[in-house]
Amino acid sequence: MKALLETERLILREILPTDIEGMFELDSNPIVHKYLGNKPVKTKYDSEKIIQNIIKQYEERGIGRWAAIEKSTGDFIGWSGLKLNTGEKDSLNGKQDFYDIGYRFIPRYLGKGYATESAIVALDYGFKVKQYETIVGVALTDNIGSNKVLQKIGLQHIEDFDCEGEKASWYELKLNDYEKNLS
Repeated sequence: MKALLETERLILREILPTDIEGMFELDSNPIVHKYLGNKPVKTKYDSEKIIQNIIKQYEERGIGRWAAIEKSTGDFIGWSGLKLNTGEKDSLNGKQDFYDIGYRFIPRYLGKGYATESAIVALDYGFKVKQYETIVGVALTDNIGSNKVLQKIGLQHIEDFDCEGEKASWYELKLNDYEKNLS
């Protein structure tokens, strides 16, 4: 397993077809989908399609979410990382062509700081390696945990907006502000 990024407790690497069991456990869980439109996947075939879409993002866009592997166990615990949202299909809040940071973990791994830990290294990668100008974060306003993570890693709340009938919060961090925060 080739690590793309590492933290003290996690390996972040490309999501692979062999991650099907973990992806299905993650995306079929109603708790995971509470703030994602309540549409958990029903079959492993659905998870397989998600994995293929992520692999396609790596190939076509040069970035995509990464599998989060717990170092101490070697277990797939979720995913984290950056994604390029392009075109009408990926538009959000009336915006297109932006990089967003996201994370999703199997419920038994929630509350352990993995989202913050993985998001920090994802930001570092986006700004230091890829030199992105802006990284966006979005969370439903009711998703207190996700909003706290976005704030903790330094993203600034820009506005609230309607996301498919639910109130969501839009956050941004710009490269120059990221660099200022480092000094």
